[in-house]
Amino acid sequence: MSTAPAPDPAAAPSWTVGDVAVHRIDEVLLPPATGPWLLPDATPDIVAAQDWLRPCFADDKGTLRIDSHSFAFTLGGLRILVDTGIGNGKKRANPAWHDLDTAYLEDLTAAGFPPDSVDLVILTHLHADHVGWNTRKADGEWVPTFPHARYLTSRTEREFWAGYDMEEAREQMFRDSVIPVEEAGLLDLVGVPAEGVEVVPGLRLLPTPGHTPGHVAVELTSRGRRALITGDCIHHPVQLAHPAIGARVDIDPEQSEISRRTLLASLTDTDTLVLGTHFAPPTAGHVVLHEGGYRLSPVHADSH
Repeated sequence: MSTAPAPDPAAAPSWTVGDVAVHRIDEVLLPPATGPWLLPDATPDIVAAQDWLRPCFADDKGTLRIDSHSFAFTLGGLRILVDTGIGNGKKRANPAWHDLDTAYLEDLTAAGFPPDSVDLVILTHLHADHVGWNTRKADGEWVPTFPHARYLTSRTEREFWAGYDMEEAREQMFRDSVIPVEEAGLLDLVGVPAEGVEVVPGLRLLPTPGHTPGHVAVELTSRGRRALITGDCIHHPVQLAHPAIGARVDIDPEQSEISRRTLLASLTDTDTLVLGTHFAPPTAGHVVLHEGGYRLSPVHADSH
């Protein structure tokens, strides 16, 4: 366990869950073309019909707002980061992800999580926009960004990609953002049974397969309060209103919908704080019933 300076409360939006402050570490707002590409069934008419999506999650034209960010918090004395975004300087086929130059690490540090202090990195799945800051370039080589951390992902997830016939772009992502962590001996693979698995007290991985075979959501509990980080089981709040809307890149679209519906049903009308890994600000909220489906009742970040 490492020490770190006290966080600057203004550095990152945060939500209080029991004794835990969950910080959103912003990376980049993705371009408007992301929505139609990623969620092609979320047409402007469907989006516009959900008044509650505006102005935060969609604009007046029905264009979705989609973010890239991580969540960081301290639990049981451990500094924990959930997903690591796209990363800087990565060569990517998607132009929105290609060769970024953001202040992500500076913002992470200002929030009280300098890279050397992070103890645990949880990867909901192994897609390029969730593993990018696993590594950073030093002396021309990709090295682990968080050298004192254990990186955790589902065993099912890693084994699936190990046997997958990857296109060059995905192979490149593994070469620069996954394999260096493995070669450093920092990647731990976790079995995730149907009921989930506790990785540290108060932190559980819940299986939400479909987007990828080993995808997990992350559940945090503290002093009787609960939060859930969605990963890509839910990309955008429009999927609360229409759980059948899937992502173009879902490996198993039918299973993805089942996981999404099961998760939403478990969250409905509870006080669980839902934190969307790609939800634009206000990012968090409670799932409530709405017109035969669901909607997100926003919970804004704590004021300081």
